[in-house]
Amino acid sequence: MQCELLHDSLNAPQRQAVRHCAGPLLVLAGAGSGKTRVITAKIAHLIEQGVEAGAIVAITFTNKAAREMRERAAALLAGQGKGDLARAVTIATFHALGLAILRREAKAAGLPPGFSIFDPADLEGIVAELVATADRARARAAQWRISAWKNALVTPAAALAAARDDDERAAARAYANYDEALAAYRAVDFDDLIVRPLRLLETDAGAAARWQARCAHVLVDEYQDTNAAQYRLLRALTAAGTPFTAVGDDDQAIYGWRGATLDNLAALPRDYPDLEVVKLEQNYRSTVRILRC
Repeated sequence: MQCELLHDSLNAPQRQAVRHCAGPLLVLAGAGSGKTRVITAKIAHLIEQGVEAGAIVAITFTNKAAREMRERAAALLAGQGKGDLARAVTIATFHALGLAILRREAKAAGLPPGFSIFDPADLEGIVAELVATADRARARAAQWRISAWKNALVTPAAALAAARDDDERAAARAYANYDEALAAYRAVDFDDLIVRPLRLLETDAGAAARWQARCAHVLVDEYQDTNAAQYRLLRALTAAGTPFTAVGDDDQAIYGWRGATLDNLAALPRDYPDLEVVKLEQNYRSTVRILRC
């Protein structure tokens, strides 16, 4: 199987990316260049190399992508009678991983057991009350600003100091009371599924050690779409020297509207001086005519 993975089904840069398991790796991959193939092959390769399946963490951006990644990894492992091991690998979105951390560490994270998760529709009325408005558009705008501030790790005080108009000042004042309002409902919002685990891992050495020990290798798909909080979470999980593979394409960044930043691509070589970079430049999706255009 290893021969098939590294020779028959992968090109040379893909094989290089799969084989690099000892340190941080950035794979710059254009559309149709086999990004997901590399990640699933690397999951299988890590297991073949003796890495415990339960200590491999693969992060992607949608539940559908996570399911497909698990299915493809299972198919690769099935040839060696190890398809069941794919179920032990943590393959999840950032938010699902954050939720798993919070469920296991609720007390340490300052949350009640069995806390609820409020979606944007649940939060609209809470924000409207905090902003003191009956205008749904104004409440939704404030809600969006609070979410953007949380994902950018901006504090309520900093948000208020930087507010440029009355609406932003009202949103910043609402932001100052927002977490307290959620706590009254024994709830968190979707942004908390990233921000609270990050806060926990950066301030609680015991919790950080537990979760770093659970990560033998971390793989991140669509890395160009990570925001500030998600990048900090990756750093917290790999702070003990855990090797990771980040796969991304700076030409496909589509989540800037929710805080994703290409600065995270530039930050990797600065924060990880031993970073290896592999480029996937062979396209398998488009015809020659389209590629020439």
